[in-house]
Amino acid sequence: MKHTLSVLVENKPGVLTRVAGLFARRGFNIQSLAVGESEDPNLSRMTIVIDGAEHPIDQVTKQLHKLINVVKIRDLEPQYTVASELMLIKVAAEGEKRNDVLQIAEIFKAKIVDVDRRALVLRVVGATDKLEALLELLQPIGVLEVVRTGIVAIGRGRG
Repeated sequence: MKHTLSVLVENKPGVLTRVAGLFARRGFNIQSLAVGESEDPNLSRMTIVIDGAEHPIDQVTKQLHKLINVVKIRDLEPQYTVASELMLIKVAAEGEKRNDVLQIAEIFKAKIVDVDRRALVLRVVGATDKLEALLELLQPIGVLEVVRTGIVAIGRGRG
């Protein structure tokens, strides 16, 4: 089972290294990691996705709480979470391929952000399964490059 952790940390050098190192020492593979400034410029929010089936999640959260720069940790429950990911995809788009790419992009509400004679760059935002489905459709056309942000997530409501 995947777990999405929202970790509020002090916005200081080396914090990311210490947090990621803790997961590595415990044998966790981080599947997705996104970090950015939070509503408070002195704090950053890390969204970390890990597979909790291999190791108990409570073990790592207890260790995270011990780190000096960690302010708050939430294990976000999927049904009470809004999550999204950003992906840029460079696709071969010469001749008839261009129309195919444009049609697929429209279906997935992907935005064309760069146009070249031989390629298009798409920007798409959404759930991971949506992004995976788009990639699967574009593979036969010719995916040249993919860049993903990793998942960012926030709990629903005021809590």
